[in-house]
Amino acid sequence: MSLLSRVTSPAELRKLPAVELPLLADEIRDFLIEAVTRTGGHLGPNLGVVELTIALHRVFDSPYDRIVFDTGHQSYVHKLLTGRQDFSRLRMRGGLSGYPARGESEHDLVENSHASTALSYADGLAKAARLLGQHDRHTVAVIGDGALTGGLAWEALNNIAEARDRPLVIVVNDNERSYARTIGGLANHLATLRTTQGYERFLALGKEALQRTPLVGQPIFDALHGAKKGFKDAFAPQGMFEDLGLKYLGPIDGHDLGAVEQALRQARNFGGPVIVHCLTVKGRGYRPAEQDEADRFHAVNPIDPYTCLPISPSGGVSWTSVFGDELLTLGAERPDLVAITAAMLQPVGLAPFAKAYPERTFDVGIAEQHAVTSAAGLATGGLHPVVAVYATFLNRAFDQVLMDVALHRLGVTFVLDRSGVTGPDGASHNGMWDMSILQVVPGLRLAAPRDAEQLRAQLREAVEVGDAPTVVRFPKGNVGPAVPAVERTGGVDVLLRTGRAPEILLVAVGTTASACLDAARLLLAEGFTATVVDPRWVKPVDPVLPELAAAHRLVVTVEDNGRTGGVGSAVAQALRDADVDVPVRVLGLPQEFLGHASRGEILEEAGLTGTGVAAQTAVFAKNLLPTRGANPRHAG
Repeated sequence: MSLLSRVTSPAELRKLPAVELPLLADEIRDFLIEAVTRTGGHLGPNLGVVELTIALHRVFDSPYDRIVFDTGHQSYVHKLLTGRQDFSRLRMRGGLSGYPARGESEHDLVENSHASTALSYADGLAKAARLLGQHDRHTVAVIGDGALTGGLAWEALNNIAEARDRPLVIVVNDNERSYARTIGGLANHLATLRTTQGYERFLALGKEALQRTPLVGQPIFDALHGAKKGFKDAFAPQGMFEDLGLKYLGPIDGHDLGAVEQALRQARNFGGPVIVHCLTVKGRGYRPAEQDEADRFHAVNPIDPYTCLPISPSGGVSWTSVFGDELLTLGAERPDLVAITAAMLQPVGLAPFAKAYPERTFDVGIAEQHAVTSAAGLATGGLHPVVAVYATFLNRAFDQVLMDVALHRLGVTFVLDRSGVTGPDGASHNGMWDMSILQVVPGLRLAAPRDAEQLRAQLREAVEVGDAPTVVRFPKGNVGPAVPAVERTGGVDVLLRTGRAPEILLVAVGTTASACLDAARLLLAEGFTATVVDPRWVKPVDPVLPELAAAHRLVVTVEDNGRTGGVGSAVAQALRDADVDVPVRVLGLPQEFLGHASRGEILEEAGLTGTGVAAQTAVFAKNLLPTRGANPRHAG
């Protein structure tokens, strides 16, 4: 019987003798490599925190003591040690979430997967424990060096340090990376801490030597110890943390179980806020991950664990790569173009541009707010910034888009990867909010390309705008077949007409075009004729759309976005403003946090496939149209 199978709870883990823990760590790594390469998921981050997580659950009594993982993609070991060892459907519907999930376990307190938030959660939890008289209850926040580049983390540190007697342990999991290498001043400071002889060891050696010196030794030691701030700055420059009022322990080898346990026990017993700085290796114990310079197998699709080749090669071209290639081409044509991202150079496709134009590429770390306002400064200075982030992460910088870019009418282009349904990563990664949130931004223009050709064309159109923010959004995965237009009227592409006088206007937003084309053909078999249009730029609403709507009897909008306040709502408002009295019905994602599942499963459940759109539209037509055409009008 394996050690791992015996560890069904943290209590069982604490019963293991220390001598067996290295074997347990090996078993966990073997389990992760076998399981995650089969299903896909976050592999490298979890391989790096095996010993650290074991030590956490041996020192602290979860769930009474609260452990909060920042981002949460490194929580797989935590899941294993808290009784969740069936990874067969990891990140699939009905299986384990890829992040902490309250519905799975009482040990999962916070199920966020956006970075830099754990310290604020921990601050609140520690305050609550104190106010409720739970003085023996500890709070632990585990945060990576990459997440420490986020401004929210530093706002939290400023408040955590305010109460010197509040028991709160901050574990810095320092692997020098977020996705790729951590960058910036904080990274440089942590690098100094990694490579400098520790102050405490130096002071211990000095004390031993001086105390052997008769008469003068002890007074000299006392004087030097009283001036320890200067010593620390000289020999181990951790003053940045201690100036905030935070006790600092480390740096510690995060793969030395005994050392990590000892440091965590010291931190637990200190009684105030303590930073425990652990050095770990992302991808530890799996040579292909350790040797992968790009991201140390941060996240993998299903692969063969020995060859690392994909189990099911995609054979397609990703939206991300189409964007990256086109931006590279534009960079050669436009020396004023600069690229900005927030710790996601590779995932959002900026690597080719960065290689060709390193001086025109800025990775600001996990700091979306700074990325946007820095872009505003670049635009004010005469350049055209392209800010590339995941759609869900732009939510964090809404105020900066509104007040720092749009208010000043600045030409900044935002490229939103992973828009709409992303699927396996769950609620916090679905990019289903952007078209609703951005509708309220005055002057902003938003494009939703339906295929690769339109992505290239609309990116070019976006960077030509110098007096307003522009947005180009596209989904995760591979680009589908080209969807040609039969004509363009105004800025709107007409994709299909199934009759000479169509009754239904299907407004297809972005990649829903294919589903709408399928739906139109299915509706024809039901006796309803339709026109399918792609507005291309969905904000502002093209004046042609109300004109097209007036020539139909029903308008149905279809979008890979939440139904509330999105494109459908904007189209309905535009029709009212134009006094076009045609009923509008909106199809989109339900306005709720969607659980992890495949993109296809979620779209099908939301009725955003061809059959789903056709079925819902047929119901609308039967209920709303005064008379139903008995015979389909054949395409003209």
